[in-house]
Amino acid sequence: MYQIPDLEISVHLAAAAQSEGALLLDIRESVERLSGYPRNSVHAPMSQGFGQCMEQIPRDRDVLILCAAGVRSLHAAVAFRDSGYALAKSVAGGMHAWRALQLPISVDGEDEPALGERYSRHWRLSEVGVEGQRRLLASRVLLVGAGGLGSPIALYLAAAGVGFIRIVDDDRIERSNLQRQVIHRDADIGIKKVTSARAALISLNPEVEIEALDKRLTEDNVDALVAGCDVVIDGADNFPTRYLINAACCRARTPWVYGAVQRFEGQVSVFAPHREPGVAPCYRCLFAEAPGAGEAPNCAEAGVLGVLPGIIGLIQANEVLKLLLGIGDPLIGRLQCFDGLSGRFREVSFRADPDCPDCGAHGAGAAAGVMADWPCTL
Repeated sequence: MYQIPDLEISVHLAAAAQSEGALLLDIRESVERLSGYPRNSVHAPMSQGFGQCMEQIPRDRDVLILCAAGVRSLHAAVAFRDSGYALAKSVAGGMHAWRALQLPISVDGEDEPALGERYSRHWRLSEVGVEGQRRLLASRVLLVGAGGLGSPIALYLAAAGVGFIRIVDDDRIERSNLQRQVIHRDADIGIKKVTSARAALISLNPEVEIEALDKRLTEDNVDALVAGCDVVIDGADNFPTRYLINAACCRARTPWVYGAVQRFEGQVSVFAPHREPGVAPCYRCLFAEAPGAGEAPNCAEAGVLGVLPGIIGLIQANEVLKLLLGIGDPLIGRLQCFDGLSGRFREVSFRADPDCPDCGAHGAGAAAGVMADWPCTL
């Protein structure tokens, strides 16, 4: 870009000039203005060009052009100068500098400033946008477990703005947890996991509602805990809990996201009983029966690489967001397996069992699946 004398104006001089009648032109996109814009500015998004805008502005008018940081506005100021606007200038530092000086800002709704700043990167995604973010804020999820998998899931769902997160766990924090359960801190040892998790999530994003329930998921309470939730997430570490989740979600026709880790391996899948019965397989279609004693030791017995629950938990969180937003291709009928030692992923496809006692058409009889939950063959 070639040099033009006096092409820039400082933000405080721009504000003074505006108060004396200069036109302040905000060329940011609509999504950027949701977090606030200079009071009495005129919106002319750069992506739409300036032809129509120039037709309505006299050539002898003082035109001050503002973007986010002052880069786009420099290019726009050159375009205006080339079109005969000798007094056109770029506001140095843009909206960032305007905010830093605490100059007057207007917003299009009381809740928009915080939303625009916190979720601006979501709003720039055409698959999410403003409406998608509002959908996340209105969503309700149940997270079973605040441990290795539950930690990254909870942190990223709260950061993403999932409006209501119900966490169920009855364990206390032990020092051995801290190698992988990153939502907790050393100072939290001995307190309830749900208490620690709730404090961490509210500190991260006070806009979301966290319901921390110090209890174990049981046959007596599972239906009530699933009720009213849009998605259920498995952060548990045992088979009985997963079968409880599966049966309850089949009854409620609520989708749920499964994850499991052991040693250096992990796996993720999505079960979607909200879809047409008999089409989307459930957990029992995949794992007809829990393995026998000793066939699938837990992490306390077999060990787990500390980073592995983070990898698997974030894949689960990604699947949750896809389900809540209605985008992408969820892992329905697909078991995604990850080998941490080789760094390779592999998928195993599976189908619904028509005789599955949880989701089958007849609701009775043993499932025909023969896959074992562990080990995950890669």
